[in-house]
Amino acid sequence: MHYQVIHHTPGRLRVRSGRCAFNHDQAYGIECRLLKQKGVYSVKATPCNGGVFILYEGTSPQAIFRTLDRLRPETLRSHEPEERAEARKLARSFFLRIAGKASSFLFCKVFLPPPLKMAKAFWNYSSYLRRGMAGLGSGRLNVAVLDAVSIGVSIGTKAYGTANSIMFLLSISDLLENYTRKKTRAALAASLSINIDRVWRVEEGGMRQVPMEQIRPGEKIRVDAGNVIPVDGTVLSGEAEVNQAAMTGESEAASKREGSVVFAGTTLETGSLVIRVDAAGDQSRINNIIALIDHSEELKARIQSRAEKLADSIVPYTLLTAGALFLFTRNISKALSVLMVDYSCAIKLATPISVISAMKEAAARKIMIKGGKFMELFAKTDTIVFDKTGTLTSACPQVTQIIPLSDCSREYILKTAACLEEHFPHSVARAVVRKALEEGLHHEEEHAEVEYIVAHGISSRLHGKKVLVGSYHFLFEDERIPLTEEQRLTIRNHARGKSNIFLAIGRRAIGMIGVSDPPRPEAAETIARLKRQGISSIIMLTGDSESAARAISRQLGITEYRSQVLPEDKARFIQQLKKSGKTVCMVGDGINDSPALSCADVSVSMKDSSDIAREVADISLLSSSLAELVVLRELSCAVLEKIERNYRFIVGFNSSLILLGMFGLITPALSAFLHNASTVYVSARSTRRCLPLSGFRSKKERDEPFPHELSPRKIMREYFILLFPCNDPSEAGNGRFPPES
Repeated sequence: MHYQVIHHTPGRLRVRSGRCAFNHDQAYGIECRLLKQKGVYSVKATPCNGGVFILYEGTSPQAIFRTLDRLRPETLRSHEPEERAEARKLARSFFLRIAGKASSFLFCKVFLPPPLKMAKAFWNYSSYLRRGMAGLGSGRLNVAVLDAVSIGVSIGTKAYGTANSIMFLLSISDLLENYTRKKTRAALAASLSINIDRVWRVEEGGMRQVPMEQIRPGEKIRVDAGNVIPVDGTVLSGEAEVNQAAMTGESEAASKREGSVVFAGTTLETGSLVIRVDAAGDQSRINNIIALIDHSEELKARIQSRAEKLADSIVPYTLLTAGALFLFTRNISKALSVLMVDYSCAIKLATPISVISAMKEAAARKIMIKGGKFMELFAKTDTIVFDKTGTLTSACPQVTQIIPLSDCSREYILKTAACLEEHFPHSVARAVVRKALEEGLHHEEEHAEVEYIVAHGISSRLHGKKVLVGSYHFLFEDERIPLTEEQRLTIRNHARGKSNIFLAIGRRAIGMIGVSDPPRPEAAETIARLKRQGISSIIMLTGDSESAARAISRQLGITEYRSQVLPEDKARFIQQLKKSGKTVCMVGDGINDSPALSCADVSVSMKDSSDIAREVADISLLSSSLAELVVLRELSCAVLEKIERNYRFIVGFNSSLILLGMFGLITPALSAFLHNASTVYVSARSTRRCLPLSGFRSKKERDEPFPHELSPRKIMREYFILLFPCNDPSEAGNGRFPPES
């Protein structure tokens, strides 16, 4: 692909190939190809001038140039994706309705005789009157009542032109608000949705391509390399590498073979699979996530509820102000100018749009949030409680020592422990099995069925004797395995600074296996940053020994921890913190963390968490890095700041309009226009990113006052993006609006 570099600053790159270098369909292919490159966050290809605008982080521009050099537009995907078609359909419908209303209004204003204008005003007013009466019937003086009164006063004073103008502006405002809301919600859901029309169904006589909607649970489908898996299911045959980044955030493909579970929305990179359908369509896990997002406004942030209540509570005062003004001045125009203004529209629209936009931004950063209230709670959290294994540590422990506690050899201890541990996908169990494989200790299963006891260990029978593998607490306190003084001394001498599991056969302790689980590389820096962000208390809970907990705490700078904690103790500890007035966030990954996760004010699960932990948690990290907690805190605080700034602007701007109307400086029609224009502007402003692509805002960005952001250039750019979403002028590079540096 031939191109010229037009603009390049760190993280931003714009190149241009010239007019007709590629068409609209090929532009989508260019975007898809570049987005697959690690570190590229956003791509916008504009066919009208052959421009490509790229936002990136964590990769070099040279790597992007190499990808661009290899691009051949004629070989790229050449059909429009479903989500883009839906966006075009939504925009087309919006523009047609706007054009229809504007044409009708102008035609009536110019050509309609006065009697018909009066009839039209009464006809259009009927819908506003019904809504206003419904508000009164429910015992509320809301914005519908305010609109009905203001239009009714205009009609009552025979100002039919003013009434028609007000209703036209209100209808345009409603269309813009509805379009902005739908566009924001659709953008969030589109980041996860699956758009597959037809699949290959495996039948007795072979395979047949059928519409996706015909697929039912229990049927078999075949998916080949390069395709998206459209269902949740179980692999019946075949081997393949599956990219599960859409569900788990893993960058490396996972190997799948007979018996493996696969999820809708994941991509089959190599090989082919025959899959038994377990859940399809709306029942798949990824579509359940989309449904959750779609209903996320039900989980309102408290700041949103307070703002809405305050907005409705202002309506009676607006009515009283207009009434008092008319009584003292006998000027109906001034009273109407006051009635044209309300605070409720902008607050009720901008706040949920801000929340949904922030949730979309979080999803793009591989953070899944189940509702706006959880963002608010995380922003107000003052105490974070971490599980240790798999959360603060990388869940990839290593066996560092094997200590015999009897006359058994270290090889026998390791082989027997691995024989039992291989049945369970716990990180410590994997470490034991891996160590046995490294030492070439192959074994045959001679034990009975294995029983896993959550947060304790494993119980089985070997050659007629009971075998126990687990923690010190499990073997020597719960099961009361006897220990000699010599054994106790050996354990004390070798147990420091490690996680230890013990092996007992026939009520005789035979060995101890020391496991070292180093902390995640980013854990110490993450904890330090969280402290700087205002988290006053960071606590670690673990079922490990005192010495292992103390060692990890020192490495990470954690001043408070609890060791040898059982699952029910974690939940009890969380409840105690809440009773003391703390706002508590629990971060965990295992089955044993789920009680504590459900008790916390807000809970976060890690990438490799168990299914139950993911279900219980309010927020899920789909990235393996703990640093995403810092981004989440920053994003949560930023969206609350945005809502507060919006609120201050709405109150200040609309109050100014009321004052201008009271002194007769603006007409009712102009008051209505400015009020509705400000609502549209604030709604558009609410869709913008809270954080830069690097994830952290500078102090200058955090402290920047809202009025400074209302430059004419930014307002014009915001309106252009809102009205023409597919032709962002700054990204089209057409020179009318220079790019922001």
